[in-house]
Amino acid sequence: MNKPLDQLSTAELIALLGEREKELESKDQRIEKLEGLVAKFQKMLFGQKRERFESPDQLSLPFETPAEVQQVLQEELTQKVEYVRRKSGTSHPGRTKLPEHLPVEEIELFPDGNLEEMTCIGKEITEELDYVPAKFIIRRYIRYKYASKVQEAKFPVVIAALPSRLIDKSSVGTGLLASILTDKYVDHLPLYRQLQRFKRENIPIASSTLDGWVRQGLERLEILYDWLVKDTCGKGYLQADETTIKVLDSTKKKETHLGYYWVYHNPVDGTVMFAYNPGRNKEVPKKLLAGFKGYLQTDGYAGYEQYGKQAGVTHLCCWAHARREFFEARANDATRAELALVFIGKLYQIEAHCRENGLSPKERKEYRLVHAFPVLEAFSKWLQENYAQVLPKSTIGKAMAYTMTRWDQLSNYLMDGVLEIDNNPVENKIRPVALGRKNYLFAGSHDAAQRAAMIYSFFAMCKTEEVNPQHWLKYVFDNIMDTNIQKIHELLPKNYKLSLAKNHTD
Repeated sequence: MNKPLDQLSTAELIALLGEREKELESKDQRIEKLEGLVAKFQKMLFGQKRERFESPDQLSLPFETPAEVQQVLQEELTQKVEYVRRKSGTSHPGRTKLPEHLPVEEIELFPDGNLEEMTCIGKEITEELDYVPAKFIIRRYIRYKYASKVQEAKFPVVIAALPSRLIDKSSVGTGLLASILTDKYVDHLPLYRQLQRFKRENIPIASSTLDGWVRQGLERLEILYDWLVKDTCGKGYLQADETTIKVLDSTKKKETHLGYYWVYHNPVDGTVMFAYNPGRNKEVPKKLLAGFKGYLQTDGYAGYEQYGKQAGVTHLCCWAHARREFFEARANDATRAELALVFIGKLYQIEAHCRENGLSPKERKEYRLVHAFPVLEAFSKWLQENYAQVLPKSTIGKAMAYTMTRWDQLSNYLMDGVLEIDNNPVENKIRPVALGRKNYLFAGSHDAAQRAAMIYSFFAMCKTEEVNPQHWLKYVFDNIMDTNIQKIHELLPKNYKLSLAKNHTD
């Protein structure tokens, strides 16, 4: 429309004004989106990594807060919302005592002079922790042969039986192999650096040999992993998360393939299962969790939405992810974002009370229904009233929409006292993979990635059970070839720990 404004009719002016308002609204939305992105990137570059939030106003709520919300949250606003470390009232405990289980080498030191003319009146003891480098040994099996002196004997020549070998015709011992795998998957020491260490000790091992040991050692764990998969799918409560892993793919000459570790965790008994899949489509959970019935807790990944609607499956979402959305929206709308954080903080304080007082699942469910349910009701009402007042595409609008569209799944943790409020426990199991990616960069093949998933599963459970992963793995390597398939689960870290305790008691 190129006509001067003074020549426009009333209808044309109204139409022009409407167009200008739409343009301004579009620009406002773009500005808010860009401001949110700038704030997010500034935080990534210069801000603190932890999502710590304390209420800026601990005495009163914002003036526009409804009365029913004030009633629910008034107590909350008189103290720090969450993530406040409690200061210990005790003094510094002093130097940590050295472990009592270590062998002690005593060195007696006597003063100079003629001690026969003196009387010993006491002694002072000084201890230091030292390290004796690990030693390599050659274990040589000498098998004697005997010939029968009896003519026509059934076995004219006999020889001592060789103990079961983990890897046939291999020179690697179970202790060395357990050490190699622990170094790689717990301490994240790539194989090429382990080869450098062997070279310093004047032990020549070819790279291909070391690769073969690792591959065959992990393959021996497949029978135990298969049992773990079936057991995991039979759990009534699982938390799920995913993380990426770069994989060398023979079909891609100039780039690696981006695969995924799918991780499932039962917070009740500590079960952890890693599984590798080249993709992240919604069909993967159906394959990995075939036959699963119960509670499934996930983040906001859309791939689980359809799975969560299956008969027998109750889908839960993660309050930590919802909280993160509002935390990142503070730069866009501090008043609303921080009030949302107050609501969520109250929910977490209720969880802290349950943990600190050691409430049973039944007691925790009852306590949540009395204290968390009213907070959720007030929060839901506040979200519905305020969402109409914000731009849907703004950061705060997206945070509200994220929470509102998943409200039922976020509230389902009230259904049972064994359920957690968030997915943080399973996310903690994934952290070793992130550290490993920085060191060994990629898996050599899709099969290698799946073998790594097996050992990540077992080592994660070792950490939960506070079991030495290297000792556990050597124990498994020493026994797995002779263990009956019906008793294979006895080799899992939890059962290994029980056997250690039993042997210690006996």
